[in-house]
Order: sequence, then C-alpha cells, then structure tokens
Amino acid sequence: MQELEKYFNELVQKYSEQLYWHVRTLVGSHEDADDLLQEIFLKVWKALPRFRGDSDVFTWIWRIATNEALSHLRKARVRAALSFTRLEAEAERIADPDPYFDGNAALKSLRKAIDALPDKQRLVFSMRYYEELSYEQISEITGTSVGALKASYHIAYEKIKQYLQESD
Repeated sequence: MQELEKYFNELVQKYSEQLYWHVRTLVGSHEDADDLLQEIFLKVWKALPRFRGDSDVFTWIWRIATNEALSHLRKARVRAALSFTRLEAEAERIADPDPYFDGNAALKSLRKAIDALPDKQRLVFSMRYYEELSYEQISEITGTSVGALKASYHIAYEKIKQYLQESD
C-alpha cells in the first residue's frame, strides 16, 4: 500500500499543473478547475489499484480528466437551462472569470471564440493547440480516430478564425 501511495504522490506532483491547465482551458473558471482537479485525483486514487497499464499512465489520467471536465460542462448546461440562465451570459462569465486578469482584448476575444465552440471541438483544439499533444495521444485519450480529430481541429480553427474576423 505504501508503494501505491508513493506512486500516486509522484503522479500528483508530476501532472497537477498540466492537468489544471488542461481542465481550466475546458471549463474556463479557476474555481471549477480547482474543484475538478481534486475530483480527478480522487478518481485516479480509487482506480489506481485496477490500472492495468494497457495505456500510458499519462493518457489514462488525461482521459479521466477530460471525462470529468466534459461531465461538468454538461451538468452546467443543464443547471443553466433549468434556471433559465442565458448560456451567452454564462459563457461571458467563464470567458472573463478572474477580476485580476489583465489580459489584452485579443486574448479575451480568442478565449471567447474558443468558449463558443462545441465541447468536442474545444477539447480537440485545446489539447492540440495549447497542450501540443499529438493526434495519436488525443486519439488514445478521447477514443476518437486520428482522421476525425484532424477534421474536428480544422473545423474549430476555421470557426475561431471566423469569430475573430467578425469581432474586429
């Protein structure tokens, strides 16, 4: 058990920051990303004894993180719909969540363009553009073919480009 605990602590140390930014890119909010990170590592801890090593530990953890983030986004949409909150208002809140952030208008526009993408396209774009993961790694994490990922990334890129051109 001590060996498993030691290995888990190494995983936390090695992947916490990368996972935080992966999740933060998807959900937008620091508070949500921070909460999700705790949930992700709790799931990793519970599942670690059953991890068979069929995939790389990196992609296994990223799959857990991605699923948690997407689940969080689905629940947020349901809550927004039930409370009759306009999704645009929620997207605006997420796009600019930190009152201390001093980003320029171009970065804020890019963030809003990314947040306007459907979840799958946002996920693929973020993993490829920000995290610089290969299509093969993303394929293993998401269970989607490399060809479909390339198409999804291209569509996301075009939508972001169009959004930014229209916002000028």
